[in-house]
Amino acid sequence: MNLLLDTHTHTVASGHAYSTIMENAKGASEKGLELICMTDHGPKMPGGPHIFHFGNLKVMPREIYGVEILRGVEANIIDRDGNLDVPDEILKKLDVVIASLHDVCFPYRDVESNTEAIINAMKNPYVDIIGHPGNPLFEIDIDKVIEAALEYDTCIEINNSSFVSSRVGSYDNCLLIAKKASVKNVKICVGSDAHISFDVGRFDKAVEVIESANIGEENILNTDVGKFKAYLKSKGKLRN
Repeated sequence: MNLLLDTHTHTVASGHAYSTIMENAKGASEKGLELICMTDHGPKMPGGPHIFHFGNLKVMPREIYGVEILRGVEANIIDRDGNLDVPDEILKKLDVVIASLHDVCFPYRDVESNTEAIINAMKNPYVDIIGHPGNPLFEIDIDKVIEAALEYDTCIEINNSSFVSSRVGSYDNCLLIAKKASVKNVKICVGSDAHISFDVGRFDKAVEVIESANIGEENILNTDVGKFKAYLKSKGKLRN
């Protein structure tokens, strides 16, 4: 499977990542990627960037080392209502928005709260992707989340980092999510969740999950830049 873009990368701005956008772009170019999404953590993440970081992304070049750059954020879901730590007036100006649960930003651990928070985040028209929903720390009602993803046209992420360096124990959850998403024809994207340039475009373990779940390429947005950008445009993005 040939994946041409990475929907989830971090730079030093996230506080616990170790490469610049220039280094990430160079790494992407060396791996033959055509596009990467720059999705640093929202400001509620300890060590994360100030909100001004996202408001000023307009200065970022659209292409670096021949790789197209989309300006985005991995926003933190902060409560059961699905509120994010980045206001809508900034979200609407970004190319891509990932919404995720992180233990230092979300105080709940029960299935009902976790599921409700993710579904409510999906209702936000500026949210495009739910990040690493297979995290075993946040057990969810998978069927309800998949149905909501279909209803709100939200992409579900298969996060390679979850199988390599983060969120140990995610594999079985992610495989089940992928299988149920495949049955419902929910859109899937693959993110490296790279926190260093060497991991940009690393998809090996996520591809194993996709192949085990028998997800067709038509439902994987990373196989074609045009397909991914068409999805974002359908959500009202990439107008500038």
